[in-house]
Amino acid sequence: MHSHRRQNLIRRTSGLGGSSRRRLLQGAGAFGLAAILRPTAVLAEPGDEDERLGPFGPWSAPRNLGAVVNQSRKTDLNTHPAISRNGLSLYISSTRPGGVNGKNTGNKLELWVSQRASLKAPWGPPVNLDAFNIVPVINSIKNNTAVPSFSADGHLLFFNSDRPGGLDGSDLYVSRRTNKHDDFGWQEPVNLGLINSPQDDTALTYFEDEETGIISGYVTSNRPGGPPGSGPNTFHIWVSTLGDDGAFGPAVLVPELNSQFNDNRTAILRDGLEFFLSSDRPNGRIGTNDIWVSTRDSTLDPWSTAVNLGPTVNYLGYVTGAPALSRDGTSLYCYSTRPGGFGVRDLYVATRRRLREGEQVEEVSRHRR
Repeated sequence: MHSHRRQNLIRRTSGLGGSSRRRLLQGAGAFGLAAILRPTAVLAEPGDEDERLGPFGPWSAPRNLGAVVNQSRKTDLNTHPAISRNGLSLYISSTRPGGVNGKNTGNKLELWVSQRASLKAPWGPPVNLDAFNIVPVINSIKNNTAVPSFSADGHLLFFNSDRPGGLDGSDLYVSRRTNKHDDFGWQEPVNLGLINSPQDDTALTYFEDEETGIISGYVTSNRPGGPPGSGPNTFHIWVSTLGDDGAFGPAVLVPELNSQFNDNRTAILRDGLEFFLSSDRPNGRIGTNDIWVSTRDSTLDPWSTAVNLGPTVNYLGYVTGAPALSRDGTSLYCYSTRPGGFGVRDLYVATRRRLREGEQVEEVSRHRR
C-alpha cells in the first residue's frame, strides 16, 4: 500500500518545481500537496530492514557536540536537531548569523546542516540550507524556519515556519529532494494543508508502519481540544494519517501520550514500538523540561504512560528536549541548557548499545522487538 503511494509521490512531484508558493498552497487540498506527500519506494540499504532493533542497554549521559556545531554568539540558540537516514547529516535550527537573515539581529531561526564523512568522523561546521541558492528556498527572511524532520526514505523534509501564506501562527511545511544524499537540493516547500490549524503547529514526526502500510504524521500543536484541565495555548501531541489521496488529513489527539502540561517534539523508533517526547509535566520531572519515553508491544496497541528517561539524560533544574533518534535507535540527539555549553541552548547526543542475544543489563530499555 505505502509503496504505491511512494511511486505516485515521485511521479507527481516532478511537475511542481516552477510553481509559486501561493499557487502550491492553494492546491494543497487536492493535487499539489498530494504530489509531494505520496511516498516513493524505499530501497533497503544493505542489512537495514533485517537489522535487529533492541533490546537496548541504558542511555549514556549526553555529550555536547562541541564548539564547531554549537559555537556562535553567546546569545544564540542551537536547537531542534534531525539526523539523516545514513547518520552523516545533522540538521539543526539556529539563530546564528550568516544565513538568509544576514547578521540576524532579530534572532530568527533558520535551518543549517552539519556533515561528517563517516559515523566515527567529527561533525563539520554547519552550513545554511540556502547557502548555494540565489534566493532563499527553505529559509525565510524575517521569519522563523525550524524543527526539521525527515520521511523514512530521506526524500522529504518537514519543518515549521511562520512565513506569510500559511493558515496562521506557525504552520508545517514539506520540501522534496530527488537525491536523498543532497543536503542542498531541496525544492520549494509546500504548506501541509489540513494537518495545520489556525494556532501553532510544529514538530512533525513521520512514521511508516511496515506491518500495516499506514503512514502517520505525529505533530505538536497548541490548538484547542487538549486533555481536560489543559491550560490555554498548551502544546499537545496529535496524529494524522496519510490518505489514499496522498495528503494528510486533520489531526486527532493521542490521549495516552499527553498530559495537562506541554507535550511536544517527538521521535519514534523505526519499528513503531518506542516513542520519545519532550514534556514539562511534573510527575517524575527532573529538569524544567525533560525527555520521556513511551512503549507498546505492537503498532496495534496503545502507547504506555510515558516514563522519564532519568537523571542520566535529563539534568536537574535545566531544560532537555527535542529528541531526534538515529535510524538504528542507538543515538538520541537533543538540545539542553545545562551548564558547560557554548550558547543559550546547545546540541547534545546520548548513545546506547544493542544487547547481544540473551544479554541482560540492569535498567535496560523496555523496548523489545
